Amino acid sequence: MEFNSNKSIYLQIAESICEKILSGEKAEEDRIPSVRECGAELGVNPNTVMRSYEKLTAEGIIYNKRGIGYYVSPGARDKVLESLRKEFLDNEWPAVRRRIKLLGLSPDELFE
Repeated sequence: MEFNSNKSIYLQIAESICEKILSGEKAEEDRIPSVRECGAELGVNPNTVMRSYEKLTAEGIIYNKRGIGYYVSPGARDKVLESLRKEFLDNEWPAVRRRIKLLGLSPDELFE
């Protein structure tokens, strides 16, 4: 995984897991790598991975089976989709909309 220096690594790890859920690579009840496995695989400190897992757990996207590992929560895909849609509409769409308006683009031109 290539990390972007403009964003916290733990957020990038969380986003990567969410992308795997959206793409279907990880389904409900699938096990995800342990904190240590993920840290070793990505070459990052396990504490950084733990922050990612804590964030995803707080959002209800993954859960911990004590002593067994972390798993994708039931309904995780819908939660991820809802969260990403909200983020897009709140943070990215206004800039895209302004750009479309400035360029005078019509809906037909956008969907060609």
